[in-house]
Amino acid sequence: MKAWLIAAMVALVLSACTLGPDYRKPDVDMPGSWRFGEEGKEARASVDTRWWKQFGDPVLEEMIETAVKDNKDVLIAAARIEEYMGRYVAVRGEMFPQASAGGAAARQRATQENITGWQKGLSPEYSTYQVTLNAGWEIDLWGKLRRATEAARADLLSKEESRRAVLLTLAATVAGSYIDLRNLDRQLEIARQTLETRRASLDLFNLRFSGGVVSELELSQVKSEYESARAAIPQIEKSIFQGENALNVLLGRNPGPVNRGKSIDEFSMPEIPAGLPSDILERRPDIRQAEQDLIGANARIGVARAAYFPSISLTGLFGSLSVELDNLFTGPAQTWNFGGSIVLPVFMAGRLYGQEKATEAQQKQALIRYRQTVQGAFREIEDNLVDRSKTMEKMEAQAAQVDSLRTYRDLALLRYENGYSSYLEVLDAERNLFNMELTYIQTKGAVFRAMVNLYKSMGGGWDVELSEK
Repeated sequence: MKAWLIAAMVALVLSACTLGPDYRKPDVDMPGSWRFGEEGKEARASVDTRWWKQFGDPVLEEMIETAVKDNKDVLIAAARIEEYMGRYVAVRGEMFPQASAGGAAARQRATQENITGWQKGLSPEYSTYQVTLNAGWEIDLWGKLRRATEAARADLLSKEESRRAVLLTLAATVAGSYIDLRNLDRQLEIARQTLETRRASLDLFNLRFSGGVVSELELSQVKSEYESARAAIPQIEKSIFQGENALNVLLGRNPGPVNRGKSIDEFSMPEIPAGLPSDILERRPDIRQAEQDLIGANARIGVARAAYFPSISLTGLFGSLSVELDNLFTGPAQTWNFGGSIVLPVFMAGRLYGQEKATEAQQKQALIRYRQTVQGAFREIEDNLVDRSKTMEKMEAQAAQVDSLRTYRDLALLRYENGYSSYLEVLDAERNLFNMELTYIQTKGAVFRAMVNLYKSMGGGWDVELSEK
């Protein structure tokens, strides 16, 4: 009889169904190619986890490694993973039989009135000892617990992708902040060099003014340009100071100075390979997170639908109960029971229906968010590709403009020294050159920033294979 009952229960469990829709990856319209690709090396869609090495600065590499270990946002994200791992294990544990053991000892006195059947001559005080083993199991006939476990697993993976998103954003932010800092360092160099040049000119014109060679008007013009260059330095120094503090916070440190590596002029310029596959987007953590959220929402529909059906549980107890501790584990002291229960919802006033409709609506929202995230990723990559391409063109034009302004400055100075023009023409040439040198360096920093944003928008870097193999 017992064997037949066990076989019947096993067959019942094995034949259990799982309610709710099974997850199927949504169809998404993928572009065939990117609008701003470049000729060059062939690329694969596998992850290049240390894309920042492409810039060729060991100090930057060390900074990002430090940030990954010590940044507070990363530590919070890691702790959140531990939280959801615990939640997943707790939910998954409900699928299996639960057992617990217990023991009790008590000293009590019975009433001596005849209402309890107490007999004269017996002591009304006695002790009881008990040891029990309890077991229970909810049979998951309708897949409620399996769907809940599926949802919990999706939540865990979603938080893992959230952690990856934090890491990717952190690496991009550190790289961008370091690029901005080295950009400001180069601007400060240009401003100080310009100030020294104008100081020499001011000293010269003071001597000439003292000798009556130049007018006070010309001296004032030279002094004005000198003060203009001097005024630019404190603003750049303030930005450097604030940039160092912000970078240190990203590294998990207190505000303070920051080590420097290569200058911005020495950075390597990464290439954008040709043939970047569109499915490179599938490794973006925000897209993966959105898909896991969709999987979890899909599974919760099954949990809500299973609530309409009976809940069947098995319970059992085995133990010993005795008034003498020495007799606790003898045969006569044994006690046990075995039973089952079934709970069927009859009238819930629409609560189950409302829960089902709510989970279906949540699944629709998750699906829309997933598709929205994919479309946003397409737009972000296209924007960063065109940003890098057009900013590079702008930088090249400004480099040529700087060369032209240097020639203009040299010719203006030559004309002045030979008496063909006033020093005002020289001052105008130097002013334009100074402003354009600063603008050119800012644009160069914007190009490297665009590369960082492109790496981030593609979920990291890309592996490159040389076409000539």
